[in-house]
Amino acid sequence: MAALVTLSEFVMDRQSDFPYASGDLTRLLSDIGIAGKIINHKVNKAGLQDILGAAANINVQGETQMKLDVFSDETLLNAMRWGGQVAGAGSEENEKYFAFDLERCKKAKYVILFDPLDGSSNIDVNVSIGTIFSIFRRKSSIGDLANVNDFLQKGDEQVAAGYIIYGSSTMLVYTTGHGVNGFTLQPSIGEFFLSHPNMRIPEDGAIYSMNEGNLNSCEKGVQEYIAWCKEDEKKTNRPYSARYIGSLVSDFHRNLIKGGIYIYPSTTKNKSGKLRMQYECNPLAFICEQAGGKATDGHRRIMEIVPTDLHQRSPLFIGSKNMVEKIEALIQQHS
Repeated sequence: MAALVTLSEFVMDRQSDFPYASGDLTRLLSDIGIAGKIINHKVNKAGLQDILGAAANINVQGETQMKLDVFSDETLLNAMRWGGQVAGAGSEENEKYFAFDLERCKKAKYVILFDPLDGSSNIDVNVSIGTIFSIFRRKSSIGDLANVNDFLQKGDEQVAAGYIIYGSSTMLVYTTGHGVNGFTLQPSIGEFFLSHPNMRIPEDGAIYSMNEGNLNSCEKGVQEYIAWCKEDEKKTNRPYSARYIGSLVSDFHRNLIKGGIYIYPSTTKNKSGKLRMQYECNPLAFICEQAGGKATDGHRRIMEIVPTDLHQRSPLFIGSKNMVEKIEALIQQHS
C-alpha cells in the first residue's frame, strides 16, 4: 500500500521548485487549507444550523449575499490576516481590497484574491460549491501597505492558484506552475491527502457546459459551436453531452477530470461577460493550462489580459484544448 501524503508534506517537499522559497508560500497554502476545513464543516452542517438562505445584504456585484457567503468571506479574511503570509487580500464579496496593517503582514511577499464561495446561489438546494483563490507576489515595497497595483496583475504573474470543492467529498486542487495536484479531505482526521497527482485534462472531451437559456443573445460563433456540438453522431461522432451545474467550480472540476469545455460568453445584456477576471477566470485558467488545457475570452488568452479594475469581468471559454480552439476559431470567423 502506497504511503499517504498530506497536503502540508507535499507542499513542503515541493519548496525546491522555487529558488527564492523561504517557506512563506508553504504556510500560506496551509492557511488556505485550514480555512477550507472550517468552511467545509459549516457547509456540511448547513441544513442543521441557521446558515442557509440570504443574509439580507447585496454585495459589490449587485448579487444577494447568502449567509454562507458572508461566513466564508470572513473566515478566509481572518485566516489571511492572522496567518501573516499576505500583505493584503481581495475578495469578490467586497468592493475594495484589504491592506493588512499588522507588521508581519506588511513584511509579507504575497497578496491573495479569492471568491470565497463560488456557486452560492445553489447552497439551499445542496449542489456542490467551492472556493477559488489566486496568489501573486506583491509589487509594492516590503514593509509598506499593499496597494491596488498588487492586485491588478495579469494571470501570467500568478505564483499559485487553486480551488476547494465542497461536494460528495471535499477536494483541494492547486498549482504553483509545476503541474496540478488534487487532495481529498479525510473528514475523520481533518487532513487533506494527495489523491489526484499530476492531473491532466484530456485534449478532447464529449461534454459542453453552458447555460443555453442565453444562447439567442450570444454572438454568432457561440451559436454555431453549440449547433456543431449537437450534430448527428452518425456523421461526426457527436452529439456531445450537455452538462451544466451552474456552479463554476463544479463544472470546471468535472471537465478537468473527464474532458470538456465550460462556456460563459458575453451576451447582449452582459457585453463584457459576467465572470470576474481576478477571482474566477485567472486562477482557473492557470490550473487549466498547467493541466494541458486552454482558457480564452474568445479572442485572447485569459492570462495575457492586463486587468484595469478589481472586479473586471470577462467571457470565459475553458477546458480541453481542442474544444476551446474549435469555439475560438468559430468566434473569430463570425466576429
